[in-house]
Amino acid sequence: MVLCIDVGNTNIKYGLFRGDELVVSFRVATELNRTSDQYGTAIIDMLAVKGIAPADIRGAIISSVVPSLNYTVSHMCSYYLGVEPMMVGAGLKTGHNLRVDDAREVGADRIVNDVAAIRKYGAPLIVIDFGTATTFNVVNEQKEFIGGAVAPGIRGSMDSLVSGTAKLPRVEIETPRSAIGKNTVTNMQAGIVFGFAGLVDYIVKKIKREMKRPDMRVVATGGFSEIIAKEISCIDHVDKLLTLQGLKYVYDLNAEVKK
Repeated sequence: MVLCIDVGNTNIKYGLFRGDELVVSFRVATELNRTSDQYGTAIIDMLAVKGIAPADIRGAIISSVVPSLNYTVSHMCSYYLGVEPMMVGAGLKTGHNLRVDDAREVGADRIVNDVAAIRKYGAPLIVIDFGTATTFNVVNEQKEFIGGAVAPGIRGSMDSLVSGTAKLPRVEIETPRSAIGKNTVTNMQAGIVFGFAGLVDYIVKKIKREMKRPDMRVVATGGFSEIIAKEISCIDHVDKLLTLQGLKYVYDLNAEVKK
């Protein structure tokens, strides 16, 4: 089995594949002060619950947007699982060309999202990830990443709203019945959910106009993708497993190269 690890700013997502089948997936909170031992014991415990032994894992791959955790998670894989993980970045083959000013600025998660989306849905397309930030990736007909947009994340926007005001409470992010809220909670929910739906709809329309491709597919992933997709018609596919599947594709590509 192959372990795919996506280290994000908020969560670390794990996916264990047997062949192309995702057998187990789970996530833990990203904590910068945790050691490789703490992450290691957590994953060993989680695998034990699922009836999986560390010896069953023959390889691992990591994408990370938190550089300070790269060594910690990599060491955890080698010490607790007995595998030296691949790290998405310079020197690792992805099969995805980046036509931007500085390819080093492109997050590893955006790359693997594109890899999976191209393989599953074709190109051209727009890939939107509703994570800590809301990212828009634009992939042209030649399957190249040519740029995109980065907007605030939904959860971060809510946190900023609460921390920056004296009386607004923390509320669940869910769709209210109406855009006209009758109390503080539904006012905030309407502003966040419908506000982000409008943001996404406008950016997608503008990208399609600039690309002169009104038929571009739009694929959404990330925690709030389903909520937003229900409010607008421009999202064609919601795929919550996109990042983990992209990591598995990249792992297989590089495993073949090493043979």
